[in-house]
Amino acid sequence: MHGDPMMWVAGVRALYLQALHPRAVRGVMQNSDFRRDAWGRLIRTANFVGTTTYGTAEAAERAGARVRKIHTMLRATDPDSGERYRVDEPELLLWVHCAEIDSYLHVLRRSGFRLTDAQADRYIGEHRVSARLVGLDPEDVPANRTELAAYFEKVLPELAAGPEARDVDDFLRRPPTHPLLVPARALLWRRVAGMAYAALPPYAHELYGRAAPPSTVVTRRLRLTGTLLRCVPARLRWQLPPKHIIRAMSRLGPGSRPAPYKVGRQLAILDGPGEGEASSDGGDRARWRKPG
Repeated sequence: MHGDPMMWVAGVRALYLQALHPRAVRGVMQNSDFRRDAWGRLIRTANFVGTTTYGTAEAAERAGARVRKIHTMLRATDPDSGERYRVDEPELLLWVHCAEIDSYLHVLRRSGFRLTDAQADRYIGEHRVSARLVGLDPEDVPANRTELAAYFEKVLPELAAGPEARDVDDFLRRPPTHPLLVPARALLWRRVAGMAYAALPPYAHELYGRAAPPSTVVTRRLRLTGTLLRCVPARLRWQLPPKHIIRAMSRLGPGSRPAPYKVGRQLAILDGPGEGEASSDGGDRARWRKPG
């Protein structure tokens, strides 16, 4: 799934969703120059996801340790109450995690990436490992679609489109760029940001105060975009830095090449390989899934 080109749209949707939690987005805005380094932040997030998806168990643990260390040093202040709080509070980390996983799953499935409900549940459950890497207790993290939906229902009263969320919205709609790239921004980026925003749940549109096209129209656009992007040869797409997939295939062998048709087969292998099915990445995968 993470090798699919629609992950970029999903990532922008996650930013829109994450910005609706006032305490979480405040932690970002007060500890970084989001407008000046937004692209760098996006790349660092993509690099973390790439490392924890395609890197070795050791690389994933190191990436998690770096994130946890940085978070322990950061604080934010509530402008209304004056409260000073840590950005690595479990409730904030959990919101960021759930917004990401929900966005990845929602956009890919809605754009035509075929997953059964059982496979979607498996995907959510597997990400309890990545939640552990950023400092969460896996037992406190939703393990399937039902638990994820219940989590969003519970946290909904806490959401609001405050000043920081408006700044994120403004940036995503009109990111600063070189004058020569303004036409490309209008042609390409606004479409990506527009689709990501349209794919948000209805309550997010209400909070932001901007309407979205009808659901059927949004789904049609996502499917069309997904179909077109998936026509670009994967080997060409994977050459973009930092080349996590290329490096993983070099390390594990050509049989590790990510492909949508392998989803069902991989689940069967993970549930219990038969004779001769010990896949080439068995060592990395076994250590990566082991908590603690």
